[in-house]
This record gives sequence, structure tokens and C-alpha cells, in this order.
Amino acid sequence: MVERESAFIDNITGELAKTIVGQRYMVERILIGLLAGGHCLIEGVPGLAKTLTVKTLAQTLEARFQRLQFTPDLLPADITGTTIYNMQTAEFTQKLGPIFANLVLADEINRAPAKVQSALLEAMEERQVTIGDRSLVLPDPFTVFATQNPLDHDGTYPLPAAQLDRFLLKLQVSYPDRASEAQLIARLGNAEPTLPQPLVEVEQLRQAMQLIRQLHMAEEVRSYLLELVSVTRNPADFGLTELDTMIDHGISPRGTLCLALAAKAKAFLAGRPYVIPDDVISMAPLVMRHRLSLSYTAATAELSADQVIRQILGAVAAP
Repeated sequence: MVERESAFIDNITGELAKTIVGQRYMVERILIGLLAGGHCLIEGVPGLAKTLTVKTLAQTLEARFQRLQFTPDLLPADITGTTIYNMQTAEFTQKLGPIFANLVLADEINRAPAKVQSALLEAMEERQVTIGDRSLVLPDPFTVFATQNPLDHDGTYPLPAAQLDRFLLKLQVSYPDRASEAQLIARLGNAEPTLPQPLVEVEQLRQAMQLIRQLHMAEEVRSYLLELVSVTRNPADFGLTELDTMIDHGISPRGTLCLALAAKAKAFLAGRPYVIPDDVISMAPLVMRHRLSLSYTAATAELSADQVIRQILGAVAAP
């Protein structure tokens, strides 16, 4: 059943390949985030097709898509909407903002100040927006894809921990390989590429998301996942005393649920009705890297979150 229900993924990736050259890792992880119903933070230098990939994915879905360019002068009402007084009717009416869409691309999200970031917190977690005295439910499904540039920090505002925790995955996108770039150059002389065609309806996507939550996770895999999370909170209890002074705060329960859901989405992408340890291992860095709070000692030792995660994965035996 899962293999049949996940068949549309091949159609989407095939359609994406008409526009996106290489970047298979990013495409697969973005699809995992979408299928899991979670938000994705995509980090990489300019020119890696982060924005283009999300826009192209949206074109393959019969869903509403909105792109928001985050700037320092952006206001919360520019995202969520506002209340407008109608002089003709002497009544207040609500004008909904662009966040009322199935897929929202928050481009360069760290260029907007804290007031704008706070406007996203309710939307990303509770799937609703409060305008005036009314709370309005966002469309289902609702996913935020946010991009940020790790190089240019002038005029940027680091995302608060509360908002980072609301992202299911944090992707770190690297350069494409030489063959992919050669293909990009070869395409320069070709005619204008055809636009991707909408292949998947919202209802089909919603059914897939519901099926993913029902995939089987054996007790051994569940225990392995919980042990990985527990190590981030109390590394000394698991023999990793050197990490005890490196980690200030471990993974939250929301992070535990996110790791389980991402592992299930990974299994669905592979056409399997059950989760294997490799699903957990492959998703752990993407779920944990933005949730681990490292200490000043780790900073002075130039220890990154990914390095800590690798140590944890190496120390905990997979079933």
C-alpha cells in the first residue's frame, strides 16, 4: 500500500529534474519536510537554487503558493494581514496576508526583525493567525520553507531558539558536483525551459501525510531514537563525559516527535511501511543541528553541532 501511495513522488522528482540540475540531497529533504507536514529551514550560500527548488516544487502541486521576501522594514501585518476600516459600510473588515497559503517561501528569513519573526510563531506551531480579536485557521496543509545565507550577517537578525525549534528540519546545502555544473552550462544555449506541470492535488498530499503518521516503528527503533535524544540531555550518563560541558540544552520533546516523524517520512519516500534505524540516523542531523544549544566551551573549541551529533551517533549502537 505504501509503495502504491508513494508512487507520485517519482512523478514530482521527475518534474523537478526538468528545472533543477543536481541538488538531489536538497530535493529529497525538502520532500521529506513537505510530506511530514513540517517546516524547513534551508541554509546555503547564494546561487544554489534554494528558492528555485521550492518555487518549482510548488508548481508541481495544485496548491496555493506565496513567496515572501523578508527585509528589515517588513511589518507583521505584511505577513499575517490586518484589519481595515470600510468607510462605506462603517465596519472593520479583515484583509488576509500572504501567509494564508499551503506553501509559504520565506526568502532570507533572518533579514526581518524580531517583531516580524514573532508573527510567524503562532502560524508555524498552531496553524492559525490572530488578526485583531479573531483567530483564523490556516489552510491544510501548511508548510513554511525558509532560506537564509550563512555568509552575509550585515543587517540580519538571528532567529530565536523558540522559532528554530518550530522548524522540523534544517538543511545545509552545498555546491553541486562538477557534472551537474557542466549540465547547467550546456543548458544555457537551449530554449526557454518548460514550466513544471501540477501533478498532485492537495487531497492526495493530505492523504499521504496521514499515512506517514501511521507507519510502523518497531520498539527497538523507538528505543534507539529515544536514547539518541537522551544523550543530548545527559551525555555523562552514557559515557560521553567530554560532551557534558559542551551542551547547554539538549533536544526538546518537540524535537523527539520531529525526529520520529521525519524518519517515517524518509521510510515513506523509500516506499517502506516501516522505519529502520538508517532512517533515524539520516534524519538525526537535520532535526537536531538547530535544536542543540552548545556552550561557550564548545565555541572556544570550535565544535559544531554536527560534530557533536556525529559523536552521539557513533556512541549509541543502532539495533
